[in-house]
Amino acid sequence: MADAGLLPLVALAERAGLPGLAAQVRIEAADNSGGAHPAAKVMSLLGAMCSGADSIDDADRLRHGAMDRAFAGIRAPSTLGTFLRSFTHGHNRQLHRVHREFLARLATHAPLLPGAGQLMFIDIDPTRRRVYGRAKQGAEHGRLKGQRTLHPIVATLSTPARPAGDRCGPRLRRGKAADVRGAKSFVAQTLAIAKEAGETGIRMVRADSKFYTADVAAACHRAGAYFSLTTGMNPSIAAAIGRIAEDAWVPIRYPGAFVDPDTGEIVSDAEVAETEYTAFTGRTKAEQVTARLIVRRVRRLNPQEVTGQDELFDSWRYHPVFTNSPFGMFQAELHHRRHAVVEQVIADGKSSALAHLPSGNFQANAAWLTLWAMSHNLLRAAGALASAFHAKATTATLRAHLIHVPA
Repeated sequence: MADAGLLPLVALAERAGLPGLAAQVRIEAADNSGGAHPAAKVMSLLGAMCSGADSIDDADRLRHGAMDRAFAGIRAPSTLGTFLRSFTHGHNRQLHRVHREFLARLATHAPLLPGAGQLMFIDIDPTRRRVYGRAKQGAEHGRLKGQRTLHPIVATLSTPARPAGDRCGPRLRRGKAADVRGAKSFVAQTLAIAKEAGETGIRMVRADSKFYTADVAAACHRAGAYFSLTTGMNPSIAAAIGRIAEDAWVPIRYPGAFVDPDTGEIVSDAEVAETEYTAFTGRTKAEQVTARLIVRRVRRLNPQEVTGQDELFDSWRYHPVFTNSPFGMFQAELHHRRHAVVEQVIADGKSSALAHLPSGNFQANAAWLTLWAMSHNLLRAAGALASAFHAKATTATLRAHLIHVPA
């Protein structure tokens, strides 16, 4: 066997009750018995993804060598493809319910989110997955000019002690869908998943300016969660920043320099200030939100300085964040900057099972996306049980160290 590490991984999934949960996916009206034996098919797809499959055909690696002696019920790629194409929107809702319960059960068998009883971060971010072929349902030319894409939205759960993040609640959308499409229900759903996964303390939703909306803030308020949203610059924000007194700006030096998202420059020195701000004033009084506007400003470099031309006055770039965080200004600003961890999680997915959305059928790709999230969480649980190093390792490292074990 080339992937003997699947033995303890499948045992962990069985201990968490995944086969029984997957058996609840009822696809009874499918042609060619596509919905028969859903537990075996879900387990086959997860095993293939955990061992490195990024397309349906790659599931054939489960039938190599002596795998049939170690595992019963392995299905052929053609059977798995028929199963995925049998999904409808309702069946995907069933599979998503399986994913939610599986994540909650994994959290009881492995230290997935240590410290969730004190503070948990929920990071929301969209991504675009380029696809090829005219037959892909939902693939359209969107923000990426000249490229046909699908537009998933992804949420990750993390804690200060485990910043790598567990994936929850992915949702597939068509290529032209706006970044904020469905964000209100998605945030509410993700906060519910966070509670099921063991959150008993503070929940903090972090997102960039695409999710700076009254609906997102309201969803957080209804769920009893805090929010931290990049606002971008607009006349109202600029006026609020202009009202901040010059002596209110506090210098800060970051021990770990970061990349400025506007210029790509390495930043280690900045100034931070905060003020009260009422957002969404164009909405009804009940929908307006008054909270803190925390602003980081970074000095603009003078490109003429090398020629001896000094500046007449300082020029700044501003990075405002709208938040009702209960933490102090510096801590709240640090928490929001670490929202970028979601980009690493998405990149990790694109280097594994999300390298492709393999089917021409939209609902099949939506099921594939949910299964990818389940495989990610299963690998993270195995890593958390293996060692402190593997608890923070990427999916590629987990596969190399824990799955690709010849025996």
